[in-house]
Amino acid sequence: MLRLWFDKGTLLLKGEAGTPYGKWDPRVGCYRIKAYHYQDVLDYLAESKLQVEDDVPMLPPLEQLKSNVELRDYQNEALNNWRKAHNRGVLVLPTAAGKTFIALKAIQQLKVQTLIVVPTLDLIDQWKKRVKECLNLEAGVVGGGENTLRMVTVTTYDSAYIHAEQLGNKFMLIVFDEVHHLASTGYIQIAEMYTAPYRIGLTATYERSDQRHSLLSQLVGDPVYSVGVEELTGEHLSPYTYEKISVELTPQEQQTYESQMNIFRSFLQQRRITLRSAADFQKFIMTTGRDPKAREALLARNKAVKVAVNSEAKLTVLAQQLETYRKEKILIFTLHNDLVYRISLRFLVPAITHQTPRDERREILANFGNGKYPVVVTSQVLDEGVDVPDASVGLVLGGTGSNREYVQRLGRLLRKKEDKLARLIEIISKETMEVGTSRRRHQKIRGAA
Repeated sequence: MLRLWFDKGTLLLKGEAGTPYGKWDPRVGCYRIKAYHYQDVLDYLAESKLQVEDDVPMLPPLEQLKSNVELRDYQNEALNNWRKAHNRGVLVLPTAAGKTFIALKAIQQLKVQTLIVVPTLDLIDQWKKRVKECLNLEAGVVGGGENTLRMVTVTTYDSAYIHAEQLGNKFMLIVFDEVHHLASTGYIQIAEMYTAPYRIGLTATYERSDQRHSLLSQLVGDPVYSVGVEELTGEHLSPYTYEKISVELTPQEQQTYESQMNIFRSFLQQRRITLRSAADFQKFIMTTGRDPKAREALLARNKAVKVAVNSEAKLTVLAQQLETYRKEKILIFTLHNDLVYRISLRFLVPAITHQTPRDERREILANFGNGKYPVVVTSQVLDEGVDVPDASVGLVLGGTGSNREYVQRLGRLLRKKEDKLARLIEIISKETMEVGTSRRRHQKIRGAA
């Protein structure tokens, strides 16, 4: 008789037979297998007509679900595709398209122990609330000082990684919210150290600039459903317009910008460095740790970017836009925190950055939701995941060329409301790198739609 058990994020198989999924470990005298191969090993042993004593699962007790989740047609199609793919795969839907409800419906249908993995502590609270509202369950929490396991448990990527040796055999289904995070170097081990055979990834933007999203196919499953913003606007998401307003730097700003960019360009030319992609730029960044001249060039480039992003003319146009849309609910997005605080002080509007305490952030968003605060300014902290109350105007004063950032910011405006027309307005500095950055992110989303 073979015996299979869980051992600190791996599986051990002992007996007179092996498995192609593992390697012999002479230290313990048996085969050691990555935990995510759990179902593969069981299937292999069954096909080989080998009996095994399975001591792997240590599952929390099941609880009674009472679901009230009703899915739209496209959400049902997404869920059906996932079920047909043996309950594995990634769903790619825009922000505000209801990815959370598809996952909750999957939990209802499978009725198995489930771990929901999220990027931030704020999202733990959000998912816990949704589980209660939609499944009539109290969710367990691991992270943020809590350590309670239940049939449905919510945790962060950090906590799922830290506690993988203890939690890895406790669940049958894992929901990876914002699954693109999983492909990072450290977090990818979460997928390897958990035995859960059923896996669902949720994201608005699947691809990563470093191409590591290709690792997700084996560990979570291939993308099984994808729908773009344009396909859902009108019927399921609010229609929207996109506008770009270009402003000129002041003479002093222009002089500072050009002088700093000349330092950067001269260095690249002298070293014959060509930056054609994000990977090329990342390689350049890595050289700055050991090359003072490279670091000097990078700092000059960063100073030039800061001048372009923080131009005084942008604030003049921002004032005009705030007046034009004074009857709307407005989100202002920037790249850096210093501009957030500058805008907050000048226009007396609440600010949210990664430095904002959780309770204060909740209070600001609640007051934005009820209309007490008609305008909120933020950096990149609201770009992803957090359930932001309905807004109709987004003013972008700085960002990256990332498709993900663009999709997330646009998604903040698209929650469906009668007679609503969402407006995304970018304010960029002429004759600076912002022009190309804006073009790249906008071309990407239009091309994907």
